[in-house]
Amino acid sequence: MAFSLIYIAAIFGIFYFLLIRPQQKKTKQLKDMRDSLKVGDTVVTIGGLVGKVVRATEEELTLSVGTGELTFKKWAIGNISES
Repeated sequence: MAFSLIYIAAIFGIFYFLLIRPQQKKTKQLKDMRDSLKVGDTVVTIGGLVGKVVRATEEELTLSVGTGELTFKKWAIGNISES
C-alpha cells in the first residue's frame, strides 16, 4: 500500500517537472514578451505576418504591413523579429 502511494507520487513528480513546470515557464516568458512590446518593434504574428508596431494599447497592437495597417490582439503575436 505504501509503495503504491510512493509510486503515484513519483509519477506525479515526474510529470510536474517534465511537462507542467516547463510549460508554465514558457507561457510566462511569452506573456512577458507581449507585455514589453512597444512602438517601433518589428514582430511576427502567429500566422507568420511580419510588421512594425505603430500603436500599442493594453490589449491590441496596430502593425504597419506593406502599404497599410492592421490591428491585432496581443495574444496573436508570436515573437519579436531581430530585423
